[in-house]
Amino acid sequence: MKVIITGGAGFIGSNAASRHLKRGHHVVVVDDLSRPGVERNLAWLEGQGKLTFLKVDVRRATETQQVFQDHRDADLVLHLAGQVAVTTSVVDPRTDFDINALGTLNVLEGVRLAKMRAAFLYSSTNKVYGGMEDVGVVETDGRYHYRDLPHGVSEERGLDFHSPYGCSKGAADQYVRDYHRIYGLSTVVLRQSCIYGYRQFGAEDQGWVAWFMIALQHGRPITVYGDGKQVRDILFIDDLLDAYDAAVARIKVSAGQIYNIGGGPTNVLSLRDLLRFLSGKRGSAVEHGDADWRPGDQRVFVSDVRRAARDLGWTPKTSAGQGLEKLYDWVGANRKLFE
Repeated sequence: MKVIITGGAGFIGSNAASRHLKRGHHVVVVDDLSRPGVERNLAWLEGQGKLTFLKVDVRRATETQQVFQDHRDADLVLHLAGQVAVTTSVVDPRTDFDINALGTLNVLEGVRLAKMRAAFLYSSTNKVYGGMEDVGVVETDGRYHYRDLPHGVSEERGLDFHSPYGCSKGAADQYVRDYHRIYGLSTVVLRQSCIYGYRQFGAEDQGWVAWFMIALQHGRPITVYGDGKQVRDILFIDDLLDAYDAAVARIKVSAGQIYNIGGGPTNVLSLRDLLRFLSGKRGSAVEHGDADWRPGDQRVFVSDVRRAARDLGWTPKTSAGQGLEKLYDWVGANRKLFE
C-alpha cells in the first residue's frame, strides 16, 4: 500500500506516517517544514520503513500536482497540511486562506488530474460550526455544557464560519465533499475536535492540552484566555488514527460523507480541569496569567460521534484521564525535544 500524507511531518501527520510505515506501507510525506518542531518529527520517521519525503508547499499548484502525477498509484491520500491557529488567521488572513482553502483545492486538483482512485481523507475542524450563539449553554460545577444537546453537536448542524480560519477550513471542507459529488473522488471529511497526543509540539495558540503540559514541565508561562470554564471533547491521537483506518476500511460507505470526530460527551475537559490535573502532578497549584477571550472561541464544543459509530464502527477507546497521563509522561520523557 502507498500512502501520501500532506503535512506528514506535523503532529497528526507524523503519527499517521509512523503507523503506516510500521505496517510495511510506502509513505510519501509532503511537507514544507514551515512549522517549528516538525523537522524533529521527520527525523523520527526516518528508518521506520519505506519513506519518501518531498519538500513541497501545497500553495504551489504546479509542484503539488506533480506529486500526484508521480505517485498516482497511491491507495490513500491523507490531506493534513494546513494553517492551524485561529489567532494566526486573524493576524494574517490571506496566508491562512492560501494554505487552507487554495492549498486544499490544489491537492484535490492534483488527485483529479492524475485520475487517481485513492481514498481521500481531509482533516477539517469543529470551527466550521462557528460560535453557535443560538445554542443554550449552562454552567454546572465550574464548567460549561449544552443545555439541550446531550449527545453533542451533530453533522446536521448548519455551517457558520467564524474567524478567517473557520472560513478557510470551511471552504476546503465543502470543496472536498463536492469533489466526490462532481468528480467521483472517494473523499471523506472528518470534522475533528480537540486532538492531542505524542509528538504534539503545542503552542499557546494551538494544541492547548499539549501546550499546558509542555509549559508546566519546562518552566514556561501559562495564560488562560477567557474564564477557563470552556469545555472541549478531547480525542487521543491513537483513536483519531483508528477513525482514519475505519473510514478507509469502509470507504464505500464513507465516501462523500462528513463525520464529526472527537472524544464525544464522555471525554470532555475544561481549561480548569486541565489545570487541576497538572496541579495534582506538580503537588501544588499551577500559576497562570489571565487574558480576554480570543476570537471565535466557543464556550463549549462537544462532538456527536454517533454517525461515525453507526457507519464506521468507530468509538473512542482512550478515556480523557488515560490520554492525559500518556501525554504527560511522554512530555516528561522527551525533554530534549522541547529545549
